[in-house]
Amino acid sequence: MVLVSWVPFMRRDSIFYHLFAQSPAVLFTLLDHPPANAAAYRFDAVAVKEPKFEIDGVFLPPETDPPGVVFFCEIQFQKDEQLYERLFGELFLYFYRNRSRFSDWQAVVIYPTRAIEQARTTPYRALLHSEQVHRVFLNEIGPVETLPLSSALMVLTTLADQQAVDAARLLLLRSQQELPPAESRAIIDMLITIMVYKFTTLSRQEVETMLGISLQQTRVYQEAKEEGRQEGRQEGRQEGQVSEAIALVLRLLGRRVGAVSDSQRSQIQGLSLAQLETLGEALLEFRSPDELDQWLQHQQ
Repeated sequence: MVLVSWVPFMRRDSIFYHLFAQSPAVLFTLLDHPPANAAAYRFDAVAVKEPKFEIDGVFLPPETDPPGVVFFCEIQFQKDEQLYERLFGELFLYFYRNRSRFSDWQAVVIYPTRAIEQARTTPYRALLHSEQVHRVFLNEIGPVETLPLSSALMVLTTLADQQAVDAARLLLLRSQQELPPAESRAIIDMLITIMVYKFTTLSRQEVETMLGISLQQTRVYQEAKEEGRQEGRQEGRQEGQVSEAIALVLRLLGRRVGAVSDSQRSQIQGLSLAQLETLGEALLEFRSPDELDQWLQHQQ
């Protein structure tokens, strides 16, 4: 099922995909009666063959006994007068093919406004007014300052430019105040991604500047910083091992062939840890400094 854009150049399908993949429970913040185990659901994209159907938004319950409820999600930002035909056809076929895995199904259709909904709904009136199908209109669920942050991010995709900037700044502040650092950074990164898609003429850095976000707050910076810490720790450990190996090799050489020259010492200090380990084994056969010179020359 292809998710199409309502505002030109805005890839809302990618935005919502990343949002749901990051936190599948986000979907259930839109429902009045979410499942009790919402946090355990897994977001996935599935394909149904013969005929070929693509279902982008499927929320799979944990594999338990008895089986759980599968949720289908459609994000529709463009008028489509055959949306419900396709949606129900696909979900019924998928449910039929996987009947043993699930006890029931529900569907969530997310629109920016009611004006985008399919007009001819009579053949599906029973389903659309049942407890199994949930139609969400983002412009009606509430202002961003009162919504859960994940839901507010969805609403952010529908706002006009200046409204979006003001709302994004507010969500940035809320994420810093309401969430622990790791969760806050995830929200900030998604927020920046939404704004980059919205303001297509601006770079990511320009969007961050517009929102007043410092480099240190971004996910990329935090990941690079942590990667640097890990590399630093690894390099520190390796440097310590090399230093110990050099000291040991020099002591053994002193006992085996006598005093090591400055030139030989310099060459030994330039060896890798693997080379030092090889030298530690080879020196047991040395009988003179000349054999050490020959070994070092061979390494070069």
